[in-house]
Amino acid sequence: MVWLFVIMLVLFVLSVPIGWAMAIAAAAYMAFGPGIPLEGFVQRMIGGIDTFPLLAIPFFILAGNLMNTGGITDRLVAFAKTLVGHIRGGLAHVVVVTNMIMAGMSGSGVADAAGSGTVLIPAMKKAGYGVPFAAAVVGAAGTIGPIIPPSIPFVIYGSIASASIGRLLLGGAVPGVLMGIMLMVFVYFIAKRRGYPSEAPASWQELLRATLRALPPMGMPVIILGGIIGGIMTPTEAAAAGAAYAFCLGLFVYRELSWRDLPGIITESVVGTASILIIMSAAQPFSWVLTYELAPQKVLALVENANFAQWELYLLINIAMLILGCFMEGLAVMIMAIPVLLPILDHAGIDLVHFGIVFVLNIMIGTITPPVGTIMYVVCALSHISIAEFSREVWPFVAALVIALILVTYMPWLALWLPNLVMPVK
Repeated sequence: MVWLFVIMLVLFVLSVPIGWAMAIAAAAYMAFGPGIPLEGFVQRMIGGIDTFPLLAIPFFILAGNLMNTGGITDRLVAFAKTLVGHIRGGLAHVVVVTNMIMAGMSGSGVADAAGSGTVLIPAMKKAGYGVPFAAAVVGAAGTIGPIIPPSIPFVIYGSIASASIGRLLLGGAVPGVLMGIMLMVFVYFIAKRRGYPSEAPASWQELLRATLRALPPMGMPVIILGGIIGGIMTPTEAAAAGAAYAFCLGLFVYRELSWRDLPGIITESVVGTASILIIMSAAQPFSWVLTYELAPQKVLALVENANFAQWELYLLINIAMLILGCFMEGLAVMIMAIPVLLPILDHAGIDLVHFGIVFVLNIMIGTITPPVGTIMYVVCALSHISIAEFSREVWPFVAALVIALILVTYMPWLALWLPNLVMPVK
């Protein structure tokens, strides 16, 4: 099994995309392994993505792209500016609040960061903020996207771990708000130290006008979560309803979306979906190899012998996931690690919904850390800065998110209070 990881690491060093690296390593193992039919490689690649809940992924991505094109983002930014623009470092706070609202619509951190960054990074530069600082704030706020429902990673985790997707989505709401609060606290102190400006306070009339303009987009999370909680729709159907709602808003209500925009939006959504599903598909035979080599049982035996307390187990997993998140795409980490960790979680009596939220929070922190953070690359491209410039500014916000992670890890009620209230386990 060691050379399986050696092959994959060599391919990483050669800059082979992670999906292909996992697929090649697993195919090599099956081709040269003892008595393993190679046909199983293809079967597992197909079987890994042949599940109904995963159909939610393209719809969430489509909803995010429609939102960014149809004028929805601009209205949310204007609304957030009237709420928090008057605080020291006003536009940076606007970034965080905008992403918290957008998180309830798309389920994708990359889409949220791209949408808010396109509007707010130039605005922050014009207002006198450092561009690397602006990019770091946008990137850090983008991590909230998959935590506040809806969430693509929660859908994937739920399908892998057989956990309730509805409870996962609800469980992300409070931790997502906590992440936003922590980021705003750090923004305030950095802005105060550097003398960043605040916006003029909005009048009640401006606040009312901005609220009325932003109300229609904020109906999307009501449709998605209300449909799931009420038992009217599955998560997949709710994702489709959300995409349809974003389409109608952009085309018929705001009229900033035209039929000519649709081919580009659909193409972008297909490419985004394919990049996720390729990794998921390739990771399935890789995970099967780990199971075939009894990796879960070996890790469980190690944990049993060490006799870790639950808090120690969480600490070790958090540290491991934060380190892995710096060097691997978060989705790949999830698909490889969860099957190995499930026996340990069961043995330790850890709630799968709570663990899923902690796990996704870990991998989202990885999206803004070098060298492979996906959100990091998006905001660097938007702001035309180097990875080094981004990295120098992002670490205070990584610290803020790690504090939120620690609180959610060791105060499980933050994640479980809302699911237990709305969707109690029967």
